[in-house]
Amino acid sequence: MLNILAAALLAAQPGTQRLACGARFPCASDTAFLVHLPLPEGDYDVTVTLGDPARTATTWVKAEARRLMLERVVTRPGDLATRTFTVSVRTPRIPGGDSVRLKPREVGSATWDDELTLEFNGPHVGVREIRVAPVTRRPVTVYLAGNSTVVDQTTEPWAAWGQMIPRFFGPGVVVANLAESGETLKAFEGERRLAKLLSGMRAGDYLFIEFAHNDQKPGPTHLDAFTTYKEYVKRYVAEARSRGAHTVLVTSTQRRNFDSTGKVVNTLGDYPEAMRQVAAEERLPLVDLTAMTSRFYEALGPEVSKRALVHYPANRFPGEARALADDTHFNNYGAYEIARMVVQGLRDARVPLAEYLVPGVGAFDPSHPDPVDRFDLPASPFANTTKPAGS
Repeated sequence: MLNILAAALLAAQPGTQRLACGARFPCASDTAFLVHLPLPEGDYDVTVTLGDPARTATTWVKAEARRLMLERVVTRPGDLATRTFTVSVRTPRIPGGDSVRLKPREVGSATWDDELTLEFNGPHVGVREIRVAPVTRRPVTVYLAGNSTVVDQTTEPWAAWGQMIPRFFGPGVVVANLAESGETLKAFEGERRLAKLLSGMRAGDYLFIEFAHNDQKPGPTHLDAFTTYKEYVKRYVAEARSRGAHTVLVTSTQRRNFDSTGKVVNTLGDYPEAMRQVAAEERLPLVDLTAMTSRFYEALGPEVSKRALVHYPANRFPGEARALADDTHFNNYGAYEIARMVVQGLRDARVPLAEYLVPGVGAFDPSHPDPVDRFDLPASPFANTTKPAGS
């Protein structure tokens, strides 16, 4: 894997910065490579020209911590394809001198640094040019508040729906994923993640809220479903409303847990119902991932559904002598399918944000998921089998 720092090419100044392939990054590669572009915090339109004069190229593009931006762009020999997407680059700093309380695993990660990181991946990657410019017309920002099922997971084999959903929106929308593993509504606020989110929120933006897995557990940040949990959700909603932003409530993804008849057992207690009640009381759109992921697991069945989560035999990854069997956290396939559920939920709820979906995004029924054997997303070139916080 090539890991390229383009420090000399991008200055922190207005205007489009152009990077041509050759001396600065490979024009074609049979392995994934990363390009790091030092940039101040902000939103950037990234335009990539993809292709290889000599060979068919098939290229996926991810940004920052494995956010999927472009999926399977195929160019024939000599052809070029130009695509534009918008990326949110951020640091922990909050206006006024405060800062997000990062966890050790977050320090120095692509999620929180002063760089734009781009990953080019595929069996044969062709990249001719990268152009980066500060946005001239502020995009609609979709802020994600949640836990490990939403966060931008930094390493394989882990993934979450928040890092897959940028692929489904055009350049008029930017996804700012502030979710973090192990979070509760109370911890998210106490670690200043909510303050960071609100510091950039403007009228017309969106706030997506999905919590439950960790809120239900005993401990200092535990919240009771029908009392304090609802109170916290409503407080988040009020903060967004005060800034003219819209809120979409999301019930939590279900854990993979089957009974003897092949039906999913609810392990989330009353929290999904509490979120549904807040949606009704506050007249807000709801994406019911609890119901949709239950249908998804049941459609796949007890055995095949393991292939949507981090279930792998021993020695599948370097240094991992034990089998991985995690019924909460998703792999790339599971995260991608759940992102499709969120997109379908937006359509079903007639959320105006759905107008920004890229052309060709079809309807999705979790009872008839994409075949797992046909799913194609090249793994990023770094893995860590340490389980994310939360369960």
